[in-house]
Amino acid sequence: MAFETWLIYLLAAIGLSLSPGPNGLLALTHGALHGRRMTLYTILGSCIGFIIVIALSMFGIGALLNASLAWLTVLKWIGGAYLVWLGIQVWRSPPIGITDYTAVASRSPGSLFRQGALAAISNPKVILFFAAFLPQFIDPSRSLLVQFVVLAGTFAIVECSIELVVASLANRISKWLTKVGRRFNQGCGAAFIAIGVALPLRS
Repeated sequence: MAFETWLIYLLAAIGLSLSPGPNGLLALTHGALHGRRMTLYTILGSCIGFIIVIALSMFGIGALLNASLAWLTVLKWIGGAYLVWLGIQVWRSPPIGITDYTAVASRSPGSLFRQGALAAISNPKVILFFAAFLPQFIDPSRSLLVQFVVLAGTFAIVECSIELVVASLANRISKWLTKVGRRFNQGCGAAFIAIGVALPLRS
């Protein structure tokens, strides 16, 4: 993978991790309820879940590419349209906060880990996002396994780092989101729309 392509992916991964979603809200809530140390189990489960979703998406895409490289172009344009639609939804979404999450999680590490993993794996929007997102960065002339390691590893590091910051500053971030959450969502939504328009146009 070219460094320029990876850098674009890194910036997009940061944008995805910062945008409102179940795993970020879970890290926010668990950080407030159980503290940073216990929330590490939630974060680890979340990252493992995302790696599983990325693996399913990438190797499913790889199977299509084995049938015809034309599928890559089709997937890029469908994916771009989906990212624009997702950006509109994020733009319009209300601010999130700890009070939005009503279920109190168990304090056992195993339970926190499972909740983090299931929040990533069971969310159909996550699966759709990666199915739309990853074709923009796959090079069919290179090893799919190596690209999986790079893309999944990059996203896991970004996601874990951001969730850890969110969990560590849960109380402050929750108050901040209450005040400026709608504008924050609009910024994330605009970023998704820009990515959805720009990436399919790349050669």
